[in-house]
Amino acid sequence: MSLSSYIFGILAALLTLTVVIEMLRRRRLRERHVVWWLIFGVLVLIVAVFPSSLVWAANLVGITVPINLVFFVSIIILFLVSLQQSAEATRLENKTRILAEETAMLEMRIRKLESERSRET
Repeated sequence: MSLSSYIFGILAALLTLTVVIEMLRRRRLRERHVVWWLIFGVLVLIVAVFPSSLVWAANLVGITVPINLVFFVSIIILFLVSLQQSAEATRLENKTRILAEETAMLEMRIRKLESERSRET
């Protein structure tokens, strides 16, 4: 591994962690959404600082080419993020539906009260 690729890996990992933490600090991301990105950033930083750890991990799980482990872990993390986002979207859709139903019932109640009031006067 050349010095420039070593430095690039460390800078990329630090940039990723910095952006994620800054987005969390500015409340552009919530804590539960940040977890996977922080895990990914820390893993990338570990591999960037200790490149031999990637070879060791690849050998541990029986993967011949270490970069394939990077792709595999990246795909798994992106899958988990996608799954988390889908669950969040489902929860929000249900909440929106319930709110729409409650709003419709309140509007019906208001119309009924208004019509009763107009009949009294």
